[in-house]
Formats: sequence, C-alpha cells, structure tokens
Amino acid sequence: MASTTTPLGLLTYALALALAIALSSTARAAPYGGGSRPKPNYARANAVKRAFETSWNGYHEHAFPHDTLRPVSGTFEDDRNGWGVTVVDALSTAIIMGEGRMINQMLDHIAGINFTTTQRADDGISLFESNIRYLGGLISGYDMLRGPMRSLVGDASKVDALLAQAVRLADSLSVAFDTPSGIPDPTVFLRPTRRHSGTSSNNIAEVGTLVLEWTRLSDLSGEPRYAALAQKAESYLLRPTGSPEAWPGLVGGDVSTRDGTFLNSNGGWSGGTDSFYEYLIKMYQYDPRAFAFYKERWVLAAESTMAHLASHPTGRPDLTYLSQFAGQQTDPVSTHLASFAGGNFILGGVLLGNDTFVQFGLALARSYFNNYLHTPAGIGPEVFRWVDAALPADASRNEPPPASQKDFYARAGFYTTAGAYILRPETVESIYYAYRLTGDPTWQDMAWQAFQSITAVCGTGSAYAQLNDVMKPDGGGFIDQMQSFWMAETLKYLYLIFAPESDVQLQLQGAGTSQFVFNTEAHPIRVREEGPRYDEYL
Repeated sequence: MASTTTPLGLLTYALALALAIALSSTARAAPYGGGSRPKPNYARANAVKRAFETSWNGYHEHAFPHDTLRPVSGTFEDDRNGWGVTVVDALSTAIIMGEGRMINQMLDHIAGINFTTTQRADDGISLFESNIRYLGGLISGYDMLRGPMRSLVGDASKVDALLAQAVRLADSLSVAFDTPSGIPDPTVFLRPTRRHSGTSSNNIAEVGTLVLEWTRLSDLSGEPRYAALAQKAESYLLRPTGSPEAWPGLVGGDVSTRDGTFLNSNGGWSGGTDSFYEYLIKMYQYDPRAFAFYKERWVLAAESTMAHLASHPTGRPDLTYLSQFAGQQTDPVSTHLASFAGGNFILGGVLLGNDTFVQFGLALARSYFNNYLHTPAGIGPEVFRWVDAALPADASRNEPPPASQKDFYARAGFYTTAGAYILRPETVESIYYAYRLTGDPTWQDMAWQAFQSITAVCGTGSAYAQLNDVMKPDGGGFIDQMQSFWMAETLKYLYLIFAPESDVQLQLQGAGTSQFVFNTEAHPIRVREEGPRYDEYL
C-alpha cells in the first residue's frame, strides 16, 4: 500500500541534504573533471533495480502485451497503438541491468509486433513518440546486444530481429514525410490506409527529434533514405526562415508543413521545443565532423539562453530557472520537462571544452532539484512559476504567487501551477550528467532522495503510479497510469548514477570518450564509427 505521508526520515534527510548542497557549492565550482572519479553504490543500485523488477512484474502480470499498465486498477490501456510500448521502451534498461530473463521475454514479444498496422482503425500514431520510444528502443537494443552486451542473448537471430523491426517501423512511419516541404506531419495512420493527418504545421521538438534515430538507422541498415528524410526536415530548423528568431539560435515553436517556414517566434526549453535543442549537441556527439553545423546552432541557442532566458526568483538569487519567451518578452514559467537542460549544457560544455556552459548546467541541475527539496511530496511539479527579480514588478506575466502559496514561495523560490507528477525523469537526468562530470557524491545523495520520495509516494504495491498534486504529502491521489518512460528513463538514470563503470556510462571527465549518446528517451545509441555515412542534407 502506498505511503500517505512523506516519512519523517526523508524530511530530516532533505534538510541535511539542502545544507550539504549549500556548504559544498564552492567545491563544486572547481574545474570539472578535477574531482573524484564516479564510484558505484551497489546497495542503492540494487534498490533501483528492485523497483524496475517490481514495475516489470506488475506490467507483465496485469498489462502484457498491451501498451501501458494501470497500476491502481490492475488493468491496461493501448495508448501507443497496441504494439506493447512498455516492452520496447524498457528493453534498454533491462539490458543495462543485465536482466537476462526479462530481455528474452521482451525480445520474443518484439519479434512478433506487426508495425504495418494498428489494432484499431483510424488509430493516430504519434511520429515523435513512436520514434523516441519504439524506434529508439529497437536501435538501442540492437546497438548494445550487438556490441558490449552481446553475451546477454545467446540467440543472435533475436537480436537481428530488432534491426529488422526498426526498418519495418520506419517504413511505416515514413509516410509522415510526404508533405510539400518534407517537414513531417505529426500524426500517421496505417489502417485502413497508410496516410498522414494533413495538418498544416508541426512543432520543432517533433520535427527536430528524429535525426539521431533515423541517421543511425541508415548507418546500420545501409539504406540512405531514412537519414535523408530526417536531415531534410532538420535543414529547415537549422536555417530558419519566416518568423524571426527571438535571439540568435532561439527559434519559434512551430513550422509549416507546406514550406518549412517558422510560424511564430515563441518558445523555450519546455514541451514542444525542448528536444530540438537537445539533439543539436547530441548529433555533434554522434559524429563531430559531419554535424559540426548542428553544434554551431546549439552554441548560438545556448549563449542566447544564458543571456536572455536565465532567470532568478525574488528572494532566491541562488536559483536559476529558464523562462519561456514570446518574441523578446520573457515569461517566468517552467516545467519538469525543462529540467533536462542542465544535463544538456553539461554535455555541450564537456564536448566543447567550455567551462561557462558546464557551470551554467550545474547551476540549472541544482536549481531544478530545489523543487524536489521543497514540495510536501518531495517531488518536483509539472509546471511552476516564480517572480523574476530582473523584471519590473508590474510587468506582464511577472505574476506574484497566490495567497495560498505566498509563504511557500518565500522559502522555495517558486510556486506550483500544475502539481502533477507523471513519473518524469528529467531532473534525475541532469543529476546523472552532473555526477558523471564531477564525481561529487552529493549528486548521488540528491538522486537517492528523489528515488526515495518517488517510490514512497508513487508506489501502489504492484508497481508505481502518477500523482495528482505534489503539493500534498500523499501526492493528492493516484493517476492510474505508469508511462513507459518510467522504466526507460527515470529508473535507468537513477540506476546509472549508482552503477559501476560500463561501456554504456557517459565518460565526462578528463579525456574520456563516450561510446554511446543517449536519445531523449534515454536509449543509448552507439556513436558513429568509421564506415558509410548518409548525410545528404548537411
């Protein structure tokens, strides 16, 4: 049965950790890579692994082979076209954890998925979600099981089926690119006919978060058209026309499927735009020679973000959050989704040898974890606001907290406008990057506190459920759903923070070179090696 209050031990631990963070800020400001090497904590890693096993067993008992477990009612839903998204999305985590029995269960199911149709007629398929969860999961599983984790599966044909299924899925999804511009339609249908929705626009996250997976698929399959489709779509975002950039590198949120022009100048690092910026530097990590221009665009966006979007709440100048923007008007609002940005800045700073980016990323990671320190449930909310100290008090959108959260805001530096928690990973994702960079065990302690809070409040017995309101100690009651990214991302990043060295771990210290780049769903994709390259639109 789920805990209905935050345990007293967790509260005491949170206060001690907050003090440790404050006292250690000077030490963490030292040059990155000059600290300790990351060290495993086997007890904590095993605790995360047990939570993963609980989640899989609950799913397998009550929902397999359907998409998503409803952990409160012990039922299921097919919200991702009935292909078994939890199976495919969780595969890479099972591989990293060495869960041989699970891996074989997953591979047996994956080999039989029919990616050419859906169970229901006129069932809309999200190109974006299918790409990051299904296609990314298939490619990642293949890269790891054909690479450093090959010993986990004895039957090579099961591994080969992952690549074959990735090709079938991409062939089905490729109809999305049949638009006048090549900017993909966000929604595809396979039954009764293969078609897209015909909408007039798409957002830059859904356009710009394809290029890693589709380029990798071309590199693995030898079929150039997958990379060509995604890179052509990306080319409109790299060389923007239409509505102007708010600042260099910071583009609007929506583009036309007719001609690829930008339709507005509104955006930020939250939903609808976030992973476009994320993939710019990750494509450079994938192949720094071929994707140097992607890096240049990321640098522009990063510098403009620091100059114009970095925001400090009144009363808490130690915190740095990222505002949204409409033209050159900023709005001090952010989301749990945006908390990935700290890790992205850390990655970019390490790849480019730029300590300014690194330190900004560390500041973001600390600040967004602040949200976990202060809510009654011990978990950051979905959407929050603050009063920007640099804006006039009466400025449009610089809204003071409601009376019910006035005292909370004075302590926390933010107030909640949407208190749900849907098992999101982004805060612990940035903690992972910070820990791999610094080796400072304080980051492990942050991750452990987050894990304890999440499992205490979200646990249903058979698995873990989403929450209505983290501003209540019991989370405000359950939302009866366990999104697949809980197993693909949240538990993977938590595990890797405590796990020993491996070929999959990011190497962010010294001259270390990572063998994998993580897609936005935390699926490790092998960085490009020597061989054929499919880069027609660079």
